[in-house]
Amino acid sequence: MNIYKDYIKEIAERKAQGLHPKPIDGSELLSAIIAQIKDTEHPDRDDSVNFFIYNVLPGTTSAASVKAEFLKEIILGESEVKEITPDFALEQLSHMKGGPSIKVLLDLVLEQKNIDIAKKAAEVLKTQVFLYEADTERLEKAMKNGCPISKDIIESYAQAEFFTKLPEIEEEIEVVTYIAGVGDISTDLLSPGGDAHSRSDRELHGQCMFEHNKEMQAELLALKEAHPDKRVMLIAEKGTMGVGSSRMSGVNNVALWTGISSSPYVPFINIAPVIAGTNGIAPIFLTTVGVTGGIGLDLKNWVIQKDEDGKTIRDEDGEPVLKEMYSVATGTVLTINTKEKKLYNGDTELKDISAAFTPQKMEFMKAGGSYAVVFGKKLQTFAAKALGIEVPQVYATSKEVSIEGQGLTAVEKIFNKNAVGTSGATLHAGSYVRAEVNIVGSQDTTGLMTSQELEMMAATVISPIVDGAYQSGCHTASVWDDKSKANIPRLMSFMNDFGLITGRDPKGKYFPMTDVIHKVLNDITVGDWDIIIGGDSHTRMSKGVAFGADSGTVALALATGEASMPIPESVKVTFKGQMKSYMDFRDVVHATQQQMLEQFGGENVFQGRVIEVHIGTLTADEAFTFTDWTAEMKAKASICISEDDTLIESLEIAKGRIQIMIEKGMDNAKGVLQGLVDKADTRITELKTGIKPSLRPDADAVYHAEVIIDLDEIAEPMIADPDVNNEDVSKRYTHDNIRPLSYYGGTKKVDLGFVGSCMVHKGDMKILAQMLKNVEAQQGKVEFKAPLVVAPPTYNIVDELKEEGDWEVLQKYSGFEFDDSAPKGLARTKYENMLYLERPGCNLCMGNQEKAEPGDTVMATSTRLFQGRVVKDTGEKKGESLLSSTPVVVLSTILGRTPTMAEYEAAVDGIVLTKFKPSTKQLVR
Repeated sequence: MNIYKDYIKEIAERKAQGLHPKPIDGSELLSAIIAQIKDTEHPDRDDSVNFFIYNVLPGTTSAASVKAEFLKEIILGESEVKEITPDFALEQLSHMKGGPSIKVLLDLVLEQKNIDIAKKAAEVLKTQVFLYEADTERLEKAMKNGCPISKDIIESYAQAEFFTKLPEIEEEIEVVTYIAGVGDISTDLLSPGGDAHSRSDRELHGQCMFEHNKEMQAELLALKEAHPDKRVMLIAEKGTMGVGSSRMSGVNNVALWTGISSSPYVPFINIAPVIAGTNGIAPIFLTTVGVTGGIGLDLKNWVIQKDEDGKTIRDEDGEPVLKEMYSVATGTVLTINTKEKKLYNGDTELKDISAAFTPQKMEFMKAGGSYAVVFGKKLQTFAAKALGIEVPQVYATSKEVSIEGQGLTAVEKIFNKNAVGTSGATLHAGSYVRAEVNIVGSQDTTGLMTSQELEMMAATVISPIVDGAYQSGCHTASVWDDKSKANIPRLMSFMNDFGLITGRDPKGKYFPMTDVIHKVLNDITVGDWDIIIGGDSHTRMSKGVAFGADSGTVALALATGEASMPIPESVKVTFKGQMKSYMDFRDVVHATQQQMLEQFGGENVFQGRVIEVHIGTLTADEAFTFTDWTAEMKAKASICISEDDTLIESLEIAKGRIQIMIEKGMDNAKGVLQGLVDKADTRITELKTGIKPSLRPDADAVYHAEVIIDLDEIAEPMIADPDVNNEDVSKRYTHDNIRPLSYYGGTKKVDLGFVGSCMVHKGDMKILAQMLKNVEAQQGKVEFKAPLVVAPPTYNIVDELKEEGDWEVLQKYSGFEFDDSAPKGLARTKYENMLYLERPGCNLCMGNQEKAEPGDTVMATSTRLFQGRVVKDTGEKKGESLLSSTPVVVLSTILGRTPTMAEYEAAVDGIVLTKFKPSTKQLVR
């Protein structure tokens, strides 16, 4: 059977699923299709022409290369296809983004086999932005050799005509509302983690919208049908839209269902979704909306009521009282006025929405997404330099906020160091900055999308600006099933060729590792002034400042070595008091959220800002527990301010782990990992000699707010509870509901425990081992009354535990231990009351492969408590995932219920849970 017949068979299979033919990305299939097009008598010729025109992925896919070359033949008259005239062939090239299509257009211009064709090709080139150095060098060389057409193109680029000649944004955009949920809406609702395997197949993945809720999908389609001239606006009523992750696939799904087609010749790639939330859009998800040229609105249609003294009015349950300012009930028709930057219902003004229509965001909307603006600016800069002129002012000037006499927060210092293309003034929060990126991370469930984005922006190699980049395999670590086997090796091969360090070696020199990406990035970040971009919301390193991002922003960082964003405001967090000996640092993390909300009347001052936490004495391994959780605090990012000696210790740990990666054979030809070791050595020397002390904010820096956490108030373990039965559905599944252990009275049944995810470190594994020894010493044996699933974050940690004897302890009490020579091929659906030692990776926290049994009450160290993430509901009982410290999880599974304080204190007796204490040093300059 030939490849075309295989494709036809696949089409029939997809049709049965209600799907269209899968877009073509392979050269072999497209070559076969072209052969059938050339054969005018071929029975499949008509279908082949249709596939060629409308169903080929653009960019640098191998299919795009074949398509571009055939279009070149048609344009030059070397091949004739009655359905594709030379002009239509040029139009096709104009929609192919870059790479092979740019090469063909440049060939047509520079080879000048036909001057009329050269001029037409030049007009198409003037509309393109995805050019790289090899392309611009050809143009500049031709111009210098006297080619007038080349000069004309470069002059067009200098004026940014590829942008200025685009249609302006509509002055009025009519939308019809659709409330997708009440309360915070997790990105899992838009793109469930369990469907991660299908993210790169956009149409197939679109079927999982609203977690496969066909009723909601039908409602959305009916709304579109009833309002064909309006855009649908998805809303999180009384909550924040897009919490939990950046999730490009979530935005893609919203765009697929409600957006605008990006090109008639590129299937299933839609842009410009409109989304909103009572409390706005989660910061990292809002960045993803910008990638697609979409609109994200902060509605504030419900507001917290205040008394005459400005204090929050609360109901009998102590909850803030909300007042509805205006209705956005499903089916409400509203008007977005992009000129006035206001939201209207008819003639009634509802809300100023200027924050959604900054000059930069409006450029993204006009250009169809942020990529085109980033590449356009680079192309304009090249052209102006080639012509020897100043860059004409076309794009909005980046906003610069510089306040004389005001000191800098830590994040302001980092952005000032890494900023490019500024006026040279000292910049404060609110400035819009292009900044160089040091470290980039790609994870495996979004990596295929990142690779597609790289292909579509015609990128072939990592930017030399980037110090290091890593592709993980952690999100698919639990089960090596057919989906993983089909996707992961292909992803690793692409990323390895692109220049990333990969968890799986395409050449098989080192055994596949499934280390949690955030822990690896935390290790390979060896600069406290670094900027890190990663394809996951928990890209929150405890050195430098890290931003979780969508797959597209990750691709952009890999290709250009840059990221663009406003410098965020900061909230300063310091500590006072003393920790009780039986408390874990995880309890400090949860108490920070609780005390902040209490201090600010229920207002989350962390949301959308950088939490500058003066951690002082904790190494990066342990401090990451705090920075990681700032995603659940809805913060934009977090920065740890450490003492010099602490930072040196952290860098030594990181350097040792990177060296192990080198010894395993993970470094590449460019010696990326060795370069990071050298960078760590340099930084350690700077710290020891005092040449450059650790990052500190200025004493006169200005913060949005300052929060002081009183450690004396933390008297018992703190648990984040999804409160699944709260009568007010907007209060369910929020990480803001923090309860003390005593709330449960030692009686709440626990069906499964999980120790793992990015929230734990080596110390947690050692605590687990010591607790098991304690329990055996006190009770004579260790007997689990609920399953305990343990997934260490990295192989390095497993190796260190083996060297120190703790792994042997865990093996003694376990009923299952992972075997890399025979990884699980099926997801576990039932659990016995025993200890499971699972393969390093995300495991239950991700929820895409294995889950707890439906309806279970889970006690976990992980980060997610969203509905259906770790455990699904049953008809009789809602599944719930309570989040707590390692000691609470372990003891809950031994008891089969939440422990009392007395039981808890006995179980941790003699164990040093944390050495954290407030720093006695001045952590400012």
